Amino acid sequence: MSVGLSFAELLTWNDEASRFWKEHLETHPKLLALPCGIGGAKDVQMLVKHVWAADLRWAQRLAGVPETAKEAIPEGPLEALYALHDHAVAIYRELLTRPAESWEESYTLNTPALPEPITMSRRKVMGHALFHGQRHWAQLATLVRNAGFPSDFRGDMLFSKALR
Repeated sequence: MSVGLSFAELLTWNDEASRFWKEHLETHPKLLALPCGIGGAKDVQMLVKHVWAADLRWAQRLAGVPETAKEAIPEGPLEALYALHDHAVAIYRELLTRPAESWEESYTLNTPALPEPITMSRRKVMGHALFHGQRHWAQLATLVRNAGFPSDFRGDMLFSKALR
């Protein structure tokens, strides 16, 4: 047995959190209009868009397929945004089934958002991609609680069914 956590386990944890927020926001749709400011998002819906669009774009980068253009990412509704996450999960799951996938191979990120390209392992990129949403979901849980709408989000890994 490996001592570390697998990408498959982290992906399941990531997916659990996304499903929780999709269901919570479907139940409380007014939260989507709540002013946000996290990650530059003007409201919760734009934060959700950011998280699930990032899921998809990171998955596409790792799979070596063309990235969905930012302009092609829908603004909503919630179901259309969640479809981005679902597509990303399918790509990640397919990547994780490839026995010859080299996670230690170098990956260079070169985007207009960076002053210069940075190079890291594909393993680091995958780790970042799977933790990115978790960080924002925790921020969202605090935001909605402070706004008077507690979510009962239990996003800590301790509560995940993905890990024993």
